[in-house]
Amino acid sequence: MPYPKRTAALASAAALAGSVVLLTAPTAHADVVDVNYQCKTPIGDKSAVSPIDIKGVRSGSGYRITMSWQKGVSSSPVELGKGAMNPSATIRLGGVGSGTLAVSGPANQGAIPANTPIKINDLSGTYTPAKTGKVTFTAGVLTIKALGTTTTCTPANSPGPSLTLDVTAAGGSSGASGSSGSSGSSGSSGSSSGGTGSGAALPQTGPEDSFVALGTLGGTVLLAGAAGALWLSRRNPAVRR
Repeated sequence: MPYPKRTAALASAAALAGSVVLLTAPTAHADVVDVNYQCKTPIGDKSAVSPIDIKGVRSGSGYRITMSWQKGVSSSPVELGKGAMNPSATIRLGGVGSGTLAVSGPANQGAIPANTPIKINDLSGTYTPAKTGKVTFTAGVLTIKALGTTTTCTPANSPGPSLTLDVTAAGGSSGASGSSGSSGSSGSSGSSSGGTGSGAALPQTGPEDSFVALGTLGGTVLLAGAAGALWLSRRNPAVRR
């Protein structure tokens, strides 16, 4: 193969290798998981199944985590007026995270008719990892406070994780531990040996800094390939002499 063509081929291969690294590196995996909630209410036990979606996005040194219900759970024998129902929940952490993350959100923005499944607003919190690696997020206990009463709904079907997220601890630590704090508007709190949690957020998936790191790696591969090709093209005239 003539050396100018070999130079172009090597440079193209290096660029392709960098692109493959960028396209194939996973950062997050999300699933909508059916959760069978068994609820202890002031008027007796109730049950309901709702698909649960959990999403995360990088935010500063932590990750904004948002939990969504696609169907209503439990119900009230009387109408709940606007602002009468306040939900909160916990998310169980796995992988390099452990313990729970507390999430919360706003009260109901409209009246909820009597004997109607209660639609839970999105609940969110911030997870600050103490270790770098993969963390799983699984639906935990849902708590509904309304009209001076408390309803507790516990998953009974051992649901799988709704989100698996690649996280990076501050400073790149791989063995530190921490605890979680308050989250959202209701001020509920939880604990975790894998990070801290608080706040509210819109759902999105995937940490941004992973793409920055992978982009740097792809650029390095491209430059290395181009440098090798340039060395070969310059070396050839000397050999022919």
